[in-house]
Amino acid sequence: MATQAPAIALLVINVGLLWILLAAPIGLRTVRVHGSFRASRAKVWHAIFPLGTSADWHPSVLTSLPDGSNRVRQTYTHLDRHGQPIERLLEVTETLPGTEYDARVLDDSALDAAFWNDFRERRRLVEDGEVVHLTIEQTDRYRGVAFLIFRFFALRREVKALQQWLETGQSKPARVAFEHPLVQCGLALLSTLLLWPFFGLTRNGLLLSSLLTLVIVLHELGHMAAYRAFGHKTVRMIFVPLLGGVAIGGRPYNSLFEVATCALMGAGMSAFLIPVAIVLHEATGGEVSAFVSGTAVLIFLLILGAFNLLNLLPMNRFDGGQVLRQVFHSPVSRTAGSFLITLIIAGVGWRIGLSTAALLAGLAVFALLSMMGSGGVKPRHRLDEMTGGQRLLSGLGLYSAVALHGYAIVYATDRLFS
Repeated sequence: MATQAPAIALLVINVGLLWILLAAPIGLRTVRVHGSFRASRAKVWHAIFPLGTSADWHPSVLTSLPDGSNRVRQTYTHLDRHGQPIERLLEVTETLPGTEYDARVLDDSALDAAFWNDFRERRRLVEDGEVVHLTIEQTDRYRGVAFLIFRFFALRREVKALQQWLETGQSKPARVAFEHPLVQCGLALLSTLLLWPFFGLTRNGLLLSSLLTLVIVLHELGHMAAYRAFGHKTVRMIFVPLLGGVAIGGRPYNSLFEVATCALMGAGMSAFLIPVAIVLHEATGGEVSAFVSGTAVLIFLLILGAFNLLNLLPMNRFDGGQVLRQVFHSPVSRTAGSFLITLIIAGVGWRIGLSTAALLAGLAVFALLSMMGSGGVKPRHRLDEMTGGQRLLSGLGLYSAVALHGYAIVYATDRLFS
């Protein structure tokens, strides 16, 4: 039991962090940011007020035009699923003329109107001599703190861009330093070091944490390749220490097949490495080269299989759950599909010698993760349906990936622990 404690601790920490970030019912919360500018109140007001003469100062805003009484239609550079600029209809109430206004979103060309039900925004100015103080407040209902944190930093970037525009008359698209490749490499290194103690502060422990980081990167590269194949012009990877990585596309999904394929290809691309690694290991008799031992290849296969098999679990927040929801429409077929994947994974666990108690504990964790809900953001218009061929291809791809990664675990454990 003592040898399993670090792995159990890592699993508990990850599940807890996922729940806090994605599912914790934190309710109505207000994000508040402040900015101070050496400019006239009128100039700042005409920039922040949607009907102001400079309301399109921000590089992401194409137009901001009146659309009836107290209504404004804004067009953004961000694209919808068809590659068209996103439009939003706002209801704006000037509570203190030239000083304060409230706004809410009535319509959105990309998102279902229900997404904005609880959203409210307030902006107000306070003059203090030659300095104008701006306060922006956004109130919304949240599940998990991830989106709340995102909005906070988005508003911070907006205030910084406004400062630049007031000083120079120009505002360039914000470069998010956090997303820079060098920063992400640093976060991957940090994640490796944070994982190291869970595997033991030894040379072998460092090898394990390094291989896990490599597996995470390969997984996210698979998602990114799928986004590119579906025509996303911008694709990026965000590395989250301890939790792994997130691949982000450049526009909303356009079809159910796109959702399924982009979710599946994280594990799908990695699955192609399994036969290559096995053939390499078999052909060299277990000693690949002077730099890479056969044991290292087996450990890589074990981590690759385990990580991707976990991602293919039929849980709403996992890749496997994403694919299942697109392939199977009815609750009965989805339940049957989920049961089959769970049965295969449980079979792999039994085959490698996991105890009944460990398998039951794993099922309990799966049940806990399933309670996180489907989450996600409902689009304005229903995504294009799958054809029969696409549904068959996605389903076969899912179960093939599950089988391959399961076999990788069995192959590696048989040779590492025999």
